[in-house]
Amino acid sequence: MTSSDDTPILYSYYRSSCAYRVRIALNLKNIPFIIHPVNLLKGETSTEEHKKLNPKGEIPVLIIDGKKLAQSIPIIEYIDETYQTEPRILPQDPYQRYQARLIAEIIASGIQPLQNLCVLKRIGEEKSAAWAHDFIKKGLDAIEKALEESAGKYCVGDQVTIADCCLVPQLYNARRFKVDLTPYPLMTAIDERLNELSAFKDAHPNCQVDYPGEKN
Repeated sequence: MTSSDDTPILYSYYRSSCAYRVRIALNLKNIPFIIHPVNLLKGETSTEEHKKLNPKGEIPVLIIDGKKLAQSIPIIEYIDETYQTEPRILPQDPYQRYQARLIAEIIASGIQPLQNLCVLKRIGEEKSAAWAHDFIKKGLDAIEKALEESAGKYCVGDQVTIADCCLVPQLYNARRFKVDLTPYPLMTAIDERLNELSAFKDAHPNCQVDYPGEKN
């Protein structure tokens, strides 16, 4: 798929937390983009056509500036470094940048891959919910502890960062898996504030062109 006017194209699935992160980041930077839906449940990432975009057969893939980008965290960093408008998604202060990356990494490496669809299929339907629930809780425990030091209005002080881009999609998934969020007052308060921002509202799975309605 190409865009005749060079508008960025995001290969996305409405409830993919990785694609959700990138939608938030694009919205924060006010970068217009076109969604190209890819249905994970129908195996559309496994097609030869999609593997030309990402040989690992995953989403998101972002076509921007004539380049083909994969993996949500490097995509977000590319957006922030090449579109240097406010807000800066990676803080300028080195320690705050570390704090933001820490939270993002706990989610992107320590939670999301373990509750990913392909992993849950291998675990089997009988055990998958308990598996996902356990690893989500372990990760959220670590994030809540990190927030005790870093949090202000948002995850790192009062500036929206890459940590927030990752937190909101992860809590969306936590609710899908019916994880009790009452032990996490810091992150749930931050999540509530973030979801009042238009960049986050517009990126929500229910607002996507491929959202099927009540069945998600």
